[in-house]
Amino acid sequence: MFHFGESIQEVLQREGLSRRDFLKFCGLMAGALTLPKSAADQIARALESPRRLPVVWLELQDCAGCSEAFLRSTSPTAAELVLDVLSVDYHETIMAASGFQAEKSKDDALAAGGYILVVEGSISVSGSGEYCCIAGKSSKAILEEAAENAVAIIAVGNCATFGGIPAANPNPTGAVGVWDIIKNKPVINIAGCPMNPANLTATVVHYLTFGALPEMDQFNRPLFAFGRRIHDNCERRGHFDAGEFVMEWGDEGHRAGWCLYKMGCKGPASYHNCPSIRYNDGTSWPIAAGHPCIGCSEPGFWNWEVYKPVYLNEITPPITFPTVENPERQISPAAIAISGTAIGAITGAAGAFAYNSITRRSKGIGPDVDESEPEEHFTEQH
Repeated sequence: MFHFGESIQEVLQREGLSRRDFLKFCGLMAGALTLPKSAADQIARALESPRRLPVVWLELQDCAGCSEAFLRSTSPTAAELVLDVLSVDYHETIMAASGFQAEKSKDDALAAGGYILVVEGSISVSGSGEYCCIAGKSSKAILEEAAENAVAIIAVGNCATFGGIPAANPNPTGAVGVWDIIKNKPVINIAGCPMNPANLTATVVHYLTFGALPEMDQFNRPLFAFGRRIHDNCERRGHFDAGEFVMEWGDEGHRAGWCLYKMGCKGPASYHNCPSIRYNDGTSWPIAAGHPCIGCSEPGFWNWEVYKPVYLNEITPPITFPTVENPERQISPAAIAISGTAIGAITGAAGAFAYNSITRRSKGIGPDVDESEPEEHFTEQH
């Protein structure tokens, strides 16, 4: 329970968290946002202010997976902290009200204005909007009405960002993402299927601290979470460089944790911080569990062939990224994996140049590359 006039720090202390825990959280948020260490003090000052940010959370064409991921986070960086920090004025999945009472709560929040609008699920634009209606209103009308008095809009999950599974071929409902409809308000896309709640928390903390949404890429995704390719920070990257690949499920390489590239891993063409932040409070992520990345943070990924490898000749890594090649020296895959993880944590050219010093360019790359077949879905983004 949040008492009127309390700051976030006071709420956390009442919940049993110390000042040190609070400052540690601020430091973690600075790191998550790729800000300098000194920014932790600025974040702390912002979160010590006794102000709450009102939130209206819509669910449209979705499975509620992002809400479930958010609610099941046990870390204060997600459910506990944000539900106390924010004034969640409307969220149909967690609110006690229903029917006309729920709609009254939403109408009151929209009339008051000044809220962050969180949208989960795609928007139907086919027909007359009959494919997704709530209280007699189409999903498009609901979104446009809610966006009118919002200060910013956060689209969470691949459905709200890029249409998701409802937009997969043949897309019978004409499903689109929030940013395809709302053009007059800032929209940030926290992609993923589901989205990682830690990225939502970091985005909210950035807004509370600086009064603006974080810097974004060309798909309106926050750069702190989607600015690096999964492949460049992957824990199996050492096996890729050593040419060690899983060839079929359950083979020796699969049991040994080798690279999943030839099983269709989309890590070389996907931008997300999964390797570093992981899921379930940092417990694991798909590649660590032995399944290739399916590219859930990318537009249109539901139409991709899951087990078809990425054609690497279509992707040219920036010079500040580690090179994709076999090392000249014989280095154990485990050692390469450790160094690759370390380089993933050290952003910028310095880390890349250090890596290049021990992996000089040689002819060819680990996996076979079929240059005769074009690839529609995977192109260089950055």
